[in-house]
Amino acid sequence: MEAPQLETSIGDQKPQHKVLPKSVLLKRGLFIILGSVMMGIGIEEFLVPNQILDGGIVGISIILSHLFSIKLGFFIFLLNIPFFYIGYKQIGKTFALSTLLGITVLSITTILLHDVPVFTEDLLLATVFGGIILGVGVGIVLRFGGSLDGTEILALLFSKKLPFSVGEIIMFFNFFIFITAGFVFTWDRAMYSIIAYFIAFKVIDIVIAGLDESKSAWIISDHAEVIGETIIARLGRGVTYLKGEGAYTGDNKKVIFCVINRLEEAKLKLIVEELDPTAFLAVANIAEVRGGRFKKKDIH
Repeated sequence: MEAPQLETSIGDQKPQHKVLPKSVLLKRGLFIILGSVMMGIGIEEFLVPNQILDGGIVGISIILSHLFSIKLGFFIFLLNIPFFYIGYKQIGKTFALSTLLGITVLSITTILLHDVPVFTEDLLLATVFGGIILGVGVGIVLRFGGSLDGTEILALLFSKKLPFSVGEIIMFFNFFIFITAGFVFTWDRAMYSIIAYFIAFKVIDIVIAGLDESKSAWIISDHAEVIGETIIARLGRGVTYLKGEGAYTGDNKKVIFCVINRLEEAKLKLIVEELDPTAFLAVANIAEVRGGRFKKKDIH
């Protein structure tokens, strides 16, 4: 499906793409290398020696490495080659190069660590800490614009032709991998693999969002100004007053809108509860916040 052509008032001029400063590119590259090395440690020092799998292309690579007795890094690199090209065509050059860097470093790391003594042979410890280290590594790479697995790109392409979301396709893909792991290894290893994958998935979310994950709060109260002033005084956050009207009563209401982080959510609820227990409060996650005056003010 082709993207629609956009008409502009400036003729056929192409948009000018801003070149990132070298310092930004260097920082991105260093963090992608760091994340890739961490993922390699999690895989080769915790998961693989205990026959525990990750999902995606890495999971397939672990199975193939076990069956053919070839080092894992070779399969990780070879199986991801098609996705470099697809990523370049579908997403862009910067993403493709970042992914190539990450996959290359990951492959080399697993090869170098293959004969290094493992940290633990305890299955539970290997599952938990392997999942955590792997999740931190993947999260760092994703946060800085790279990728360590072609599954997401593949799912994105399939989602355009199938009545399933990207998340559903990835889930089905990984379900097939873990079932295969049950036959290749044992069923208890497959179940440990699912636990490690779940831990890694949650850690990735934390690393990408950070502890300062933003949340939007909407408050409707007859004491809106008092609540707004208290939020500014106690949390150091700016607030915006919006005009609202009750659909049922027709009453005019003042609506408070503010953006906080997850650590401030409990404080905000306490403020609203203290000043107006009958107030309406809705809190939702926000993927990204830019501009405005979101930066927290100092509270004296």
